[in-house]
Amino acid sequence: MMEIGIDSFAARFDENASTTLQDKDAMAQLLERMEHADRSGLDVFGIGEHHRKGFLDSAPTMILAAAAARTKQIKLTSAVTVLSAIDPVRAFQHFATLDLISQGRAEMVVGRGSFVDAFPLFGYNVNDYDALFEEKLKLLLKIRDNEFVTWSGKFRPALRDQPVYPRPLQPSLPIWVGVGGTPESFVRAGILGLPLMVAIIGGETHRFRPLVDLYREAGRKAGHAPEKLTVGLHSLGYIANTHEEAVEEFYPGYATAMTNVGKERGWPPMTRARFDSQMGPGGALLIGGVEEIAEKILRHAEALGGISRLTFQMDTASLSHEKLMRSIELIGTKLKPLVNK
Repeated sequence: MMEIGIDSFAARFDENASTTLQDKDAMAQLLERMEHADRSGLDVFGIGEHHRKGFLDSAPTMILAAAAARTKQIKLTSAVTVLSAIDPVRAFQHFATLDLISQGRAEMVVGRGSFVDAFPLFGYNVNDYDALFEEKLKLLLKIRDNEFVTWSGKFRPALRDQPVYPRPLQPSLPIWVGVGGTPESFVRAGILGLPLMVAIIGGETHRFRPLVDLYREAGRKAGHAPEKLTVGLHSLGYIANTHEEAVEEFYPGYATAMTNVGKERGWPPMTRARFDSQMGPGGALLIGGVEEIAEKILRHAEALGGISRLTFQMDTASLSHEKLMRSIELIGTKLKPLVNK
């Protein structure tokens, strides 16, 4: 069975109100969507972490905890926790508390983040980008596996037989590693035997197969069982009643958002031709009707040698709350059963 879910960056943009949608209303709508995802039978809902204007997810565990009190079955996770810029002790305490509130439904996806805003904000040097993550991930795992922790490193004061509380309800809090396209990140996750969440937001999905193979081979050499080396896929996507309707609704906001991000990163403006090139059978975008996207997900799973989880990220297109609610319902009640038939 493949788990199907939603990832949100708590973006406060709305196609009907532009940036005039008040933060309190955007947050209320997000929590309503999380409840709706639970009722619609989705398996997981993730909240990202950003520290910039237009996003309300700088404190993701607060949002997840609010949703935990209003949902019953759905797993609640980060997407991702920017571990390089947070104390691993505090991160563990936050998610252990979330696990207690949710009665054992909390998970973490940890990563380095696609933006570097958190580094100056919390006093870290962006040049230590990778070293920070590697050290803090090792400490986080040690805290997860040991109530009393003795540890020393470069970026944080040492711990000497220090207990960390609270402990989560789950015997071992699930921790995934979120990765982009860096081979070293795939290998590191494999060596540690951690589940892998691959963010593929452009290009063709099958091109990531060599990296996924690196992950599985590194895990095998480290002695981890194959069933422990699970792979998830985070994709930009949107489901509507028809292909034409999905494209018409998603493309305008998506093009604006990608063009704006491109100005920061030196990418060319998004064009309809570039968009269409990613809508083909192997393209990364999961935008269309139920049947075609179910088939595309299965193709992606085969191309990557099998995946256990797929999450849709729909915030990019500045869609209205009503359209997001409708899409969530289609994903949960129509697409998920078709994928797992």
